[in-house]
Amino acid sequence: MFKSKLSNSIDFKKSFLRAGREASSGSSFIQNSVSFSSTSVLQVKTSQGRPASATSRWRSGSKRPPRFSTSRRRQHFRAMILSALLTSVGINLGLCFLFFTLYSILRKQPGNVTVYGPRLIQAGKSQQTNAFNLERLLPTAGWVKRALEPTNEEILSNLGLDALVFTRVFVFSIRVFSFASVVGIFILLPVNYMGTEFEEFFDLPNKSLDSFSISNVNDGSNKLWIHFCAIYIFSAVVCYLLYCEHKYISSKRIAHFYSSKPQPQEFTVLVSGVPLVSGNSISETVESFFREYHSSTYLSHVVVHRTDKLKVLMNDAEKLYKKLTRVKSGTISRQKSKRDGFLGMFGKRVDVVDHYEKKLVKLEDDMRLKQSLLAGEEIPAAFVSFRTRHGAAIASNIQQGMDPTQWLTETAPEPQDVHWPFFTASFVRRWISNVVVFVAFVALIILYVIPVVLVQGLANLHQLETWFPFLKSILNMKIVSQVITGYLPSLIFQAFLMIVPPVMLLLSSMQGFISHSQIEKSACIKLLVFTVWNSFFANVLSGSALYRVNVFLEPKNIPRVLAAAVPAQASFFISYVVTTGWTGLSSEIFRLVPLLWSFMNKLFYKEDDKEFEVPPTPFCQEIPRILFFGLLGTTYFFLSPLILPFLLVYFCLGYVIYRNQLLNVYEAKYETGGKFWPIVHSSTIFSLVLMHIIAIGLFGLKKLPLASSLTIPLPVLTLLFSIYCQRRFLPNFKSYPTECLVNKDKADEREENMSEFYSKLVVAYRDPALSASQYSRDMSPEDPPLLRSYQS
Repeated sequence: MFKSKLSNSIDFKKSFLRAGREASSGSSFIQNSVSFSSTSVLQVKTSQGRPASATSRWRSGSKRPPRFSTSRRRQHFRAMILSALLTSVGINLGLCFLFFTLYSILRKQPGNVTVYGPRLIQAGKSQQTNAFNLERLLPTAGWVKRALEPTNEEILSNLGLDALVFTRVFVFSIRVFSFASVVGIFILLPVNYMGTEFEEFFDLPNKSLDSFSISNVNDGSNKLWIHFCAIYIFSAVVCYLLYCEHKYISSKRIAHFYSSKPQPQEFTVLVSGVPLVSGNSISETVESFFREYHSSTYLSHVVVHRTDKLKVLMNDAEKLYKKLTRVKSGTISRQKSKRDGFLGMFGKRVDVVDHYEKKLVKLEDDMRLKQSLLAGEEIPAAFVSFRTRHGAAIASNIQQGMDPTQWLTETAPEPQDVHWPFFTASFVRRWISNVVVFVAFVALIILYVIPVVLVQGLANLHQLETWFPFLKSILNMKIVSQVITGYLPSLIFQAFLMIVPPVMLLLSSMQGFISHSQIEKSACIKLLVFTVWNSFFANVLSGSALYRVNVFLEPKNIPRVLAAAVPAQASFFISYVVTTGWTGLSSEIFRLVPLLWSFMNKLFYKEDDKEFEVPPTPFCQEIPRILFFGLLGTTYFFLSPLILPFLLVYFCLGYVIYRNQLLNVYEAKYETGGKFWPIVHSSTIFSLVLMHIIAIGLFGLKKLPLASSLTIPLPVLTLLFSIYCQRRFLPNFKSYPTECLVNKDKADEREENMSEFYSKLVVAYRDPALSASQYSRDMSPEDPPLLRSYQS
């Protein structure tokens, strides 16, 4: 019998990815090759070609269990063990309980109503009083019941279609992962655990999490067919639920259109590329063209002006007005005089109030002068309004002129959704900006690989000891190793990701979109791509020896590479779900930053609740995070089903918490008409196809080629299903059908107040910068900033 002593320590967490090791026996050196099968079992091939391993010798009849060297025993502790996961779960459960308890108490305090109920104040529904009672100091869960009470129809009518779509993402995820958890925990997990590839002497708390994954199933085992069947069934269930949800949201989009009042964007198109006609202004050219070719439906138009410099003056005036209001009302400490020079340190001494009032009057004079000069600074673009929705739809979908580069039309966004800086940039400038944004986006993705590698080093204690040998004695402490491997990596990684959403919004705003909703949708897609690459692929591949760019130059290698690398990072992602998911949701409802900001304002500035802004709905930031967790659950469904119950808890918490936030905190500044849902559909399809590719490679590594071959049709069928759904439902998300438009127009003919609507439509798309109010006409501190009166 071949007897060997393993000369190198083995990191079981990365045992998929190691190859080419040497083993020695006695005093002789045997040339051998070390290969890891898909089950992470070290097999040593002798010069005679006979494989041998500790576990295989035991199963073949040895009387005693395999002996693991001290080095190997110590190395195995470096992978996350069950007790480390429980440590992470315990820490985050404690944080969640703390945040929920504090929220249930703080939300009842009258002084915190602007933090936990700004939307209610805006709508005039806040019912809190200053009367003290003991119940205000006791934590209660009544907010959970109130968050679950509204029906989908009530959410649609009160919060809008985007809010309904956002909540339906959670509903869809809960349905998917409820089924996945039942199959994964009660079928796949026992099958994985009963495998013998990780036969160890450890007790349950010290079990490696790899023992609960498919890595523990033996090569060529018939039990792998259970995973094969589970993949097919799970894919079918996800596609069915996705189809039902797509159909439901599409029908709600049409129902919302029928039930809503006439909106300006339904009757208006944006016309760009207006040709310059000698002797005519832009306004005259637009009116002449549409009166000739759309005489029966044309109503009016508003030419866009170049107002970027005026907006700068308006922002300065608004800031100065707020500052002057606070000084006069005593909400900030008032200095009787200050110097009017640089930083208030140089120049002559002047009265503060008188100085601010004079500056404000001067700004208003500059604004009026600039407004008078803007009449001649027209941009070859205009908002053209029609008498019917059908007329606007025809104008936006049919080429208007002989030259396809002129008279370009598209559906107009909501008036408050218009991104006015879009019109300032030229076509060439916008094209260059798109190129620069793309390069910056790719560079950002590449640069973020650095923190990913650092985080993976924290997850691997052996690598940490290599980098920082002086910490070896500390890292060998059990509690320290459990906290570092189970909690710290995902926490640090989340800290790096906090600055990404604002950067994506900034990049998208430079691309020339005509509306804020388009900017947010673009930022949502960028953030999703960034998250999937840096949080999934970079984490997976940076944790392996196969992190080579040239691996992906041959597509045939991709399934095997992913099949080897993805299961090795299951423990990190389980900890990531608990840390980022659970604690992130509890911190969302606690709103620590707004709470501290409100406290500081009251403490130092003595501000009341008259000046506050209802925060906008964070769809573009939260949807990518939800979809990323969905990708984790889909890909690890059959690889490491232990992650599924943690994900299910996340989606259930998210459903309750965000319903509460939408009802009490956030307010939609504009509507996209549910256009975030196609992003959800595409992400779900991508997650399924990724799972199929990993399964194809994994069954090959597991020496089950038939299962690998039979899995190949799955991604093809999934993509065909996606194409069908896009052709079936996607057109309804781009524009409303003629049937709906004509029916709604006929219904409007019976309305008595349409003439009033048309009169408002004429000025709905006038640039707010051209309607600036005069600040100095009323310096009363009780009045809010006058600028808001015309922007609302």
